[in-house]
Amino acid sequence: MIKIISVGTIKEKYFLQACEEYKKRLSRWVKVEEIEIKEEDENKYSKIETLLEKEADKILKLIKKDEFIIVCDVNGIEFSSEEFSEILRKNINSSKDITFIIGSSNGLSNAVKRRADLLISFSKLTFPHQLFRVLLYEQIYRGLSIIYGTKYHK
Repeated sequence: MIKIISVGTIKEKYFLQACEEYKKRLSRWVKVEEIEIKEEDENKYSKIETLLEKEADKILKLIKKDEFIIVCDVNGIEFSSEEFSEILRKNINSSKDITFIIGSSNGLSNAVKRRADLLISFSKLTFPHQLFRVLLYEQIYRGLSIIYGTKYHK
């Protein structure tokens, strides 16, 4: 199973449709679960760290002990699509569930990053939260297409 935990919601219909399309495509290979966590109100906190800790509490409660956790973080390691597919393959072959975590525009707490098995970056560029979720789905689909030998990757 692949689980995506994301802080914040997608409001734009076209991003939702893109995510749904990739989830449908992925369903032939893997079960996908998506969990949205409501973003904390910045106005309620004097420090961003406190806000991130509140969000971290919610995220960490959703993670099981034996899951392989990949945190999407601008300071993470960049991989080619082939290298990314190898990460997916290793975990799928070992029957480990893979959980991806996407933070809000404020990022993620250090507690969440410490829990990660891998910090991954798709680019040093900044993407809108909603678009990044579509990018993540697309890369997971591309990675599985490489594993299962479909023509999509070319």
